This record gives sequence, C-alpha cells and structure tokens, in this order.
Amino acid sequence: MLLGKPLSLQRYRNMHNNNYFTHDSAIVDAGAQIGNNTRIWHFSHVMSGSIIGEDCILGQNVFIASGVQLGNKVKVQNNVSVYTGVIIEDEVFLGPSMVFTNVINPRSAIERKSEYKKTLVKKGVTIGANATIICGITIGNYAFIGAGAVVTKDVADYALVTGNPARQTGWMSEYGHKLKFDNEGLAECPESHQRYQLKNNIVTKIA
Repeated sequence: MLLGKPLSLQRYRNMHNNNYFTHDSAIVDAGAQIGNNTRIWHFSHVMSGSIIGEDCILGQNVFIASGVQLGNKVKVQNNVSVYTGVIIEDEVFLGPSMVFTNVINPRSAIERKSEYKKTLVKKGVTIGANATIICGITIGNYAFIGAGAVVTKDVADYALVTGNPARQTGWMSEYGHKLKFDNEGLAECPESHQRYQLKNNIVTKIA
C-alpha cells in the first residue's frame, strides 16, 4: 500500500527495482531466480536455489522448495507445495491443494534426503484440485489429471486420468477438451479445430 492505495505491478517494480511482483506477506529467499512478470501472492515462500520462469502466478500459501524448476506461464493455485525433485515445464496448471511427494517411503525418524525421486511435469499439463502425484513419474505433454486423482505411474501425452488409483479414461486436446476419435483414429478439438491422430495408443497433433 502507498498512501492508502494498492500498488500496481509497475509501481512495485519502480520501487523495488525488479521485474516481478511479490506480496508484502510473501517470502522470496536470496538466491531464488524469478522471471519477468511473475506474481507471488499472499503467504507464499520461494526458497533459495529454486528457479521460476516468466509470467508465472503463484497463488496464496504456495511453497517452492530449493532445486525446484518452474517453466514460463505456470499457474500454481492456492495451498500447493512443490518439493525438491519436481520439475515443471511451461504452461502447466497446478490446481488448488494438489499434492506432490518426493519420497516413496517416508518415516519421521529416518532421513531420506538422499532418496528424493525426480518428478517431471511436461508442457501444458493440467493437474486438478486435490490430486496427488506420487514421486518418480513423468506426466506427458498436455495430459489432464482429474480432481482428486492419485497418480502412481507415468501418464502419456494428452491422456486424461481420473480416480484412485488414477486410470486413463480418455484423451484431451491442448485446449482441454475431451477428444472423440472416429474409426480412422482421427479427432478434432471443438474449440481450436486442431486435429489429432490416435495410433498404437499414442496421440499426436497433426494439424
């Protein structure tokens, strides 16, 4: 606030000499790398050694651990913690209160920092609210994880997975619409009109 008025993003930049916004209640540790136009909101904490790309939005009460990498245009909704070992590519959406893990068999009395598993979330993925991602897997490009799903294994590009444990229940377009393939294995997104081909249980965009 300045003279009782909320700060605009540009005014904040001018005062703090950087190209990203942090709310007064947020903590960004020295050594964290934050890209241009990223916004970090109330009560969030970004640790040293993390890398956050450009045009990202971190909602309220978000935690980004050391070593985490977020690409460009990533949206992290409220109450999400991203732990060491997780890599997020560009344009990923992390829904409210979704959960990452980084140890397969945690015990309070046994330190397992040397056993962190890598989890890769590829470009364009959506992870719904309250979903849980078990560590050590790869979620493919533009995959769609339904709300509340518990994902325990790799997810293919464009796959829709739901349930506990998560199972594939369809295919999604890059615009987030369920694809309906014809007898020739072709489908069209109703919004973008991009076309997709399903062959040997692999979906590719063809136009």
